[in-house]
Amino acid sequence: MYRTGDRFRWTADGQLMFVGRADAQVKVRGYRVEPAEIESVLSEHPGVSQVAIAVHRDGPGDKQLVAYIVPSADTAADPLLTALRELAAERLPEYMLPSAFVALDKMPLTPNGKLDHRALQAPDFAGMTSGRDPRTDTEKRLCELFAEVLGLERVGADDSFFELGGDSITSMQLSARARRKGLELTPWQVFEEKTPERLAELVTELPAEGGGVAAPEPEAGMLVDLSPDQLDQLEAGLARD
Repeated sequence: MYRTGDRFRWTADGQLMFVGRADAQVKVRGYRVEPAEIESVLSEHPGVSQVAIAVHRDGPGDKQLVAYIVPSADTAADPLLTALRELAAERLPEYMLPSAFVALDKMPLTPNGKLDHRALQAPDFAGMTSGRDPRTDTEKRLCELFAEVLGLERVGADDSFFELGGDSITSMQLSARARRKGLELTPWQVFEEKTPERLAELVTELPAEGGGVAAPEPEAGMLVDLSPDQLDQLEAGLARD
């Protein structure tokens, strides 16, 4: 009546033992994700020759989805990856958005001609940071917070939080740490503005007595209470959708 996609076998003593999945589903950020659905959306772009989605544990979050793209002939990689990020944001729910997009000359294959998932290495987020140094004290503090949360040595003022491996959970961690450093910063603002440069224009300083008190940093699967402002932002976002 109902197929879960889980595979089991009977043991000699009559017990059921889980032996894997009948499909390629993975669990990321508490959600079941079918990589083929993401690949289908990205492959609709005419500049894509091949696409593969892999899951890595590397980086600041729990598990991260990474999109590997082989551009079609005469298609420049950087503009294509930017366009694919926008396409994914338009067509996919937040939990299915890849944390990184990586351009490849060709997909790695096994001796049998199948995609070699093990050869799809985790992206080097440290190599994705720009060289633009912060110009103001607020930019400097935000760059330091970004680097601290994302586990990077440094972050440039115009680097995107999400292109460096951030996700919804780490954006809440960033908000909590910013509050302890005396900056009022919401996860929604991180999602909207993305970079220290743009966030520096709207963050506010907290009173001295408010900078040292913050809620525990959220972890994947943890339930957290939303503030009235966050509830308003959520309702506004649902209304737009």
